[in-house]
Amino acid sequence: MNEAIIKLSAQGLNLWFGNKHVLKNVSVTFPEKQVTALIGPSGCGKSTLLRCFNRMHDLSPDARIEGKIMLENEDLYDKKISVTEVRKRVGMVFQKANPFPKSIYENINYGLKINDIPSKERPAIIERALKESYLWEEVKDELKKPATRMSGGQQQRLCIARTVALRPEVILMDEPCSALDPISTRKVEELIVQLKKQYTIVIVTHNMQQAQRIADQTIFMYLGEVVEEGRTDDIFNHPQKDLTKNYVSGHFG
Repeated sequence: MNEAIIKLSAQGLNLWFGNKHVLKNVSVTFPEKQVTALIGPSGCGKSTLLRCFNRMHDLSPDARIEGKIMLENEDLYDKKISVTEVRKRVGMVFQKANPFPKSIYENINYGLKINDIPSKERPAIIERALKESYLWEEVKDELKKPATRMSGGQQQRLCIARTVALRPEVILMDEPCSALDPISTRKVEELIVQLKKQYTIVIVTHNMQQAQRIADQTIFMYLGEVVEEGRTDDIFNHPQKDLTKNYVSGHFG
């Protein structure tokens, strides 16, 4: 088996909010076209790490970052790269579906507009994004309908469609199923497994079963540090560290 290409990596990453040291010397790698799950107790730094990858912390005036975040050979915090460019290449899907108060069609069209995609190309891109997100058959006759009238699971898949429409290289997902019922969760999980054929995916999840179902690689974090990373099967069935073993077996706290 060929060695996987490393698509995204953090090298010696430290992050402070004011005087609070939140991420401590984090070095991790994310193989191309694989799903990597970030797991660990609440407040351990999973979502904070995820948000470093598309420079969401640029919005926090008290955030200070040291270290490198590399998208292949490019440092995403290099002054030459704009935040807009980073977020186009590294898309993000949030915990709670956040459709715009517009039609289903306009939800996807909006991002294409602000990224100057020619208008004649947009209908095909929107159709492709909805097909990739397993939504096309459900909504193709209702594209003018307000997105806010869709079910929670459909809204989350629309947010994924909005992200893939711009053809990012990496998709970040911050607990994308935490607000969904089991059936919608299963649909989003199946979608993630399909999407990894084209995209590198990093997902934060509190759901151990979900990590085992969909992730190729799992990273366990505790108190802002990476405790252990490896193949998902190894992390859950043959963890090297006692802390990992206690967490994945539920004997934690």
